[in-house]
Amino acid sequence: MKKSQIIIAVIAVLLIIVLANSVYTVQENEYACTFRFSEIVQTKSEPGLYFKIPFLDTVEYYNKATMLYDIPPSEVLTSDKQNMTVDCYILWSIANPQQFYRSLGSTTVAEERLNAITYNALKTAMGTLAQADIINMNDGAERNEIYEGIAGTVNQQAETYGIFVEDVKIKQFDLPDSNLNAVYARMISERKQMAEKYTAEGNYEASVIRNEVDREVNIKISTAEAEAAKLVAEGEGEYMRMLAEAYDSEEKKDFYEFILALDALKASLNGDEKTVILDADSELAKLLMGN
Repeated sequence: MKKSQIIIAVIAVLLIIVLANSVYTVQENEYACTFRFSEIVQTKSEPGLYFKIPFLDTVEYYNKATMLYDIPPSEVLTSDKQNMTVDCYILWSIANPQQFYRSLGSTTVAEERLNAITYNALKTAMGTLAQADIINMNDGAERNEIYEGIAGTVNQQAETYGIFVEDVKIKQFDLPDSNLNAVYARMISERKQMAEKYTAEGNYEASVIRNEVDREVNIKISTAEAEAAKLVAEGEGEYMRMLAEAYDSEEKKDFYEFILALDALKASLNGDEKTVILDADSELAKLLMGN
């Protein structure tokens, strides 16, 4: 191989190396920070191919996507001096990579700082609430305002590190073993009080309904008795009128008495005994004897 060919080959290799160190790519979910003498000279957040000074500039990548950091459970003290263990996690992202690099430098350090900030925010917020305000049978949505306040406090402090905190989620509140029995007893007492209240209200409503039904029944019975008495009186009046009509002449009187005698005779002949004793002077005896 000629000397000129060797020189051309070396130059080609050097050009390839220089070109390879002159370009870098940025993905959609990352920041690319270009460093020169340990200082950030530019930051790229849009995906694509970019150029840098070879051998002088270096590129560091930071995650642009939302990250989840599960904070280790920690104890806080409520306003009524009760210990509680809070288990939560943070949704956060890098908002300003230059500021993030200068103040923290890495995700590990950022999570340590977020841990401390969140714990202080939780301790402050829980210190203004009684244990009964946190652990109760109310709708969980009532505590959203508390959580939103904690997330706002953490985000405000994290901004100084180039971090945006999207949310702080409370997974659960745990009680130390020494407090469990007391809290359970209080919750049982509250449920009993609610049950007694509902029972008393139900009994009162039942008594109102029973009294109303009894009143309506009494009214109907009284009305029915009055109608029955009215009908009896009308029937007795009609009976007396008919009786008066039956006795308004001697012939009618005799005929009516005769009919009554026949009814009495008919009633007496229903049994096994067929013997009838009559006064010889009675009209019925005369009629039966053919006189």
